[in-house]
Parts: sequence; C-alpha cells; structure tokens
Amino acid sequence: MGQGWRAFSISFGAAAAAILAGYVALAYLVDPYDTGRSPIGWKTGVRPQGPRTAVASRGRDPAFDGAIIGNSHIQLVSPERLAEKARIPFVQLSVPATSPAEHFAILGWYLRHHADPKAIVIAPDEYWCTDDPALPNPKSFPFWLLADSTPAYLRGLMRFSAAQEVVNRLGRASRRNPSRARPDGWSDYEPTYLGLAANDPRGAAQQAAQRDTPAPDGPDPGRGGPRFPAADRFADIAARLPATTALVVVFPPISPATLPRPGTVREAAETACKDAVAAAARRHPRTAVLDWRTRRPDLADPSLFFDQGHYRRPVADSLADGIAAALETLR
Repeated sequence: MGQGWRAFSISFGAAAAAILAGYVALAYLVDPYDTGRSPIGWKTGVRPQGPRTAVASRGRDPAFDGAIIGNSHIQLVSPERLAEKARIPFVQLSVPATSPAEHFAILGWYLRHHADPKAIVIAPDEYWCTDDPALPNPKSFPFWLLADSTPAYLRGLMRFSAAQEVVNRLGRASRRNPSRARPDGWSDYEPTYLGLAANDPRGAAQQAAQRDTPAPDGPDPGRGGPRFPAADRFADIAARLPATTALVVVFPPISPATLPRPGTVREAAETACKDAVAAAARRHPRTAVLDWRTRRPDLADPSLFFDQGHYRRPVADSLADGIAAALETLR
C-alpha cells in the first residue's frame, strides 16, 4: 500500500511538472503581451486592454522615437498632438495609479528597445516625494513583464490572467483583422469623467469639493524630505541617457485651491522635492524642466479640473504645446 501510494505520488508530481513546463513553454512562444521575447514572428500589438499590460508592447514599438512616462496626471497629453508639434513620433506610456518605481521600470524597458530615442518626457508628481527608499507603489504592477530576468518573466506567466491572454492571442492569430489596442497608447479620460458627472451628480459634487479644498499647511506623511530617494535614482538614470536624447521633466498641474500656501512648511517641502528632481534631471545635458505645479493665471479657473490632479483637454493641449516648445529649445 505504501509503495503503491509513493509510486502514484511520484507519477502525479511528474505529470503535473510536465504539464506546467509545457504550459510555460507554450506561453513563452505565444508571448501573450507582445514583449518580443518569442522567436515566433507574431503580429505586432495586443488586443484592447489596460495600459498596465499593454505597456510592454507599446514600449518596444520601433515606430515611436519619443515616450511620455508617468501616471494619470500626464495621461491626457495627446501623443498625436505632441508628435505634430514636435515632429517626433510619441507613444503614451503613462499608467494610472503608478509611482516612481513603475516609471523607472517603464523607462528602462523603453530604453532597452530604443537605444537612441529622440525624446523622453517624464512627469514626476507628489509620489516622487516619498522619503522611503523602497519607493512603494500604491497598486500592483506587473514588474515581471518588463524584467531583464527571464526566470522572473517565466514566473509571471504562471498566473491565470496570463493563461487567458495566451488563449486570446492564439484566437487573434487566427483572425484576419483582429482588434488592436491603440498603438500610441493615448486614452482620453475626459468623456469618462463627464459621463460619471452626468450619471452621479453627488459623486461629481464630492470630486469638486475635494478639488476646491485647500491643502493643509504641513506636508503629507512621509513626503517631507529632506532626502528624496526617487530623485537619487533618477539622477543615475538621467546621467546614463544617450547624449542625443532630449529629456523634458514636467511637474503636472493640480487644481489651484490645492496648491500649498506660500510660506508654509508644505510649500517648502514641495519646493525641495521639485528642486531635487530637477537637479537630478540636469545630470543629463539636454534637459528642460517645466513646472506647471504652480500658480498660473491660465490655470486659475477650477472648472479646468475634474478633481485635484485630473485636468481637462484644454489644459492637456496647452501642456502638450509647452512640451513641444521645450523640445524645440533642446534641438
């Protein structure tokens, strides 16, 4: 009885290991998120999906010599408008609810697939002001998808969501014109916000109240400095950028009421953080810094913002034009 059970256990374990190895090999070949690791020449692009998983495909696309990196605070900047103004094809690699650790991972992935890009636009915000050297991220992110390590990537494929994408990609391969996520990555969130306001007036009123509530005079916990580890990391990255690449650092705007009051501890902490990030960026010789997180006459109208940090299309278009102008000075 004991020997029979032992033999069954060994056989069962061997079969399970073989099935798992077979799945991982298949997933690697299918390359469900179009990372370019598979030796098989699949069609470029992924099905319509969120930017967290689409970013791997977009970030390696050779069609784009410029990249916009950040979170939803820079997401509304149109890469098409910026490309037209700056004469550089841009891809939007911004992912909502991300922080510097994710931004650095995305930038690293983009640079691995673009040895000499023409331009990088990166948008530091309050999350960059953390004093935690671990650079914690508020929401989960598939770092494994952008990893240098093949074992880390293979481990990432061993999840149900990845298995679903394997099936989806095989299905897409059998269709002549499968739907594809927008290659340049732009997602216009304005209709979504307007729709939410129409369907949920109470929620819209709460957002407006948050937008118009003055910021406290003290800094947020863990963001007061004096050291800003994200800036330290960014300095090393900026110093290694190709000499021909233009780097534009954008501090994106927030609603006027939530800007820190002059002379407060909060203002001093934010200024120190922005100064540290700007100094880090200038380790690269071809750098411009745009600080739109200030009191600007063109941003004084609260209705230009949906909430504290999400603005409307007119602001996004003006910001795109400002970025293009900065890039022109770096030519």
